[in-house]
Amino acid sequence: MQLIPVILSGGVGSRLWPVSREAHPKPFMTLPDGQNLIQKTFLRAAGLEGVAEILTVTNRELLFKTEDEYRAINDVGLPQGYILEPFGRNTAAAVAAAALQLREIYGPKALMLVLAADHLISKEVAFRDAVAKATQLASSGWLVTFGIKPRYPETGFGYIEAAADGVLGDGLKVERFVEKPDFETAQGYIAAGNYYWNAGIFCFQVGSVIAEFEQHAPDVLKAVEQTLESSRCSTSSGYSCLALDVESFAKVPDISIDYALMERSRRVATIPCDIGWSDIGSWNAVSELTSPDESGNRFDGEVMAYGAKNNFVTTENRLAALVGVENLLVVDTPDALLIAHKDHAQDVKHVVTRLKAEGHAVHRLHRTVHRPWGTYTTLEDGDRFKIKRIVVKPKASLSLQMHHHRSEHWIVVSGMAVVVNDEQELMLNTNESTFIRAGHKHRLRNPGVIDLVLIEVQSGEYLGEDDIVRFEDNYGRCDV
Repeated sequence: MQLIPVILSGGVGSRLWPVSREAHPKPFMTLPDGQNLIQKTFLRAAGLEGVAEILTVTNRELLFKTEDEYRAINDVGLPQGYILEPFGRNTAAAVAAAALQLREIYGPKALMLVLAADHLISKEVAFRDAVAKATQLASSGWLVTFGIKPRYPETGFGYIEAAADGVLGDGLKVERFVEKPDFETAQGYIAAGNYYWNAGIFCFQVGSVIAEFEQHAPDVLKAVEQTLESSRCSTSSGYSCLALDVESFAKVPDISIDYALMERSRRVATIPCDIGWSDIGSWNAVSELTSPDESGNRFDGEVMAYGAKNNFVTTENRLAALVGVENLLVVDTPDALLIAHKDHAQDVKHVVTRLKAEGHAVHRLHRTVHRPWGTYTTLEDGDRFKIKRIVVKPKASLSLQMHHHRSEHWIVVSGMAVVVNDEQELMLNTNESTFIRAGHKHRLRNPGVIDLVLIEVQSGEYLGEDDIVRFEDNYGRCDV
């Protein structure tokens, strides 16, 4: 049996702002134990039997960030592949693209296990047992979903109704999928005993899911097939990387795998399981990962409380103090602070919508931004000037680029830099600097074996990140 876990990493997680942002979405959130969600998902998949490779479907902008996170934990060198979407088109498109690609490589009998990159599963042994049961059913042509045994009447999840007479080995035939219910309906589901939370975890035989697409969602399948015909495959860090064609992919219907396939097919089964699953869908869910004190407070970071009860606080680099408040969510980051009542945790997404509409950068970027070559941190942003701390990885290079509206001063703090400055190429050592005029082509490279750290001082009439023209780039980001 060949099993290929397919990790879907496309969501933003706007309910978890200000930690989750477009350029640093929910899968990359670091949890109290030091790992982030996408790393946990990768390790969980890597621990399964019969894994041939791990295929990740993600956004083009997140490829190098994802590779960095995997590289830090992939000690055994498990093969990887990537499908890069130019923009999100929902889960049906992602699953169809993965299935078609895997059929070409492994044939129609291979099994794919679809996992969300941003969910948490705490019971690893139970998960592996559920996967073993799912692969048995999937090998017989069933589309298998994981049904989580509900612990309480949750109104934020969809439910799976199992057929009363539909026992299939270790699984159950699915009667129907139901939308998020109201509280009274959810109570009825719990009492009935044959309803399960829909975790969005699926297992199919590649050929079977393609056949079901042909029958129930031929428009999705055809559009994805046309996209693959127009797309190009390359390698990144030694792994296969399929970048989906922008124009063709825009024509793919925007629909979830549940609506496109699972609700229409009559070949759907569920594996009832208790795997310690959580979708980490709000700050309330995140707070459950931290143990409460005697007053019900949950703290991640340096926090002092007096007369405070049932609060959650996470803070990165500074002390937070709570006095006489209850039931608050406090999330402190270097450039944005969230304070919300626990009863309104789901409403955080509305703040993000407004920030985006007003063009505020904090909906997209953190103060520290990750790039394929390293990171930059904005230290100060003033009138006609901006100061950044730039860190370039060993042997890495920024693009050959030019800015229309700003000049830059570069000062090396540690390491060494090779700089292209218009017609000159020069070597800068620690405590040396150079000045780059607006309109000059320039490039920064780290030839050393340790990080290059420098301070960049920008000045000019416009300092936006979109004032850049790339002429050469090692990471496929060229403009001309």
